[in-house]
Amino acid sequence: MLKGKTALVTARLPAPLVEQQIPATARSLALLKTPQCRDILLAAQSTKKFVAVDEVAALALYLASGPAASITGAVIPIDGGWTAH
Repeated sequence: MLKGKTALVTARLPAPLVEQQIPATARSLALLKTPQCRDILLAAQSTKKFVAVDEVAALALYLASGPAASITGAVIPIDGGWTAH
């Protein structure tokens, strides 16, 4: 059914959604919005940083290019090591 279709799904970027989750997480852990709260959110990531939007954009551009034509049905995580945790 998806022959010839392309899907790109992203999550957990330093975007408004994540920025809204930081205070909620801080409240649930009785923390202030500080670097300490950010460290807690990033604790499980090997790189200890959020994935940058330009990193996701670069992969999307590559996947839309000719050299990536044979990449089909693949899951390519850009998650700072989250899935390896």
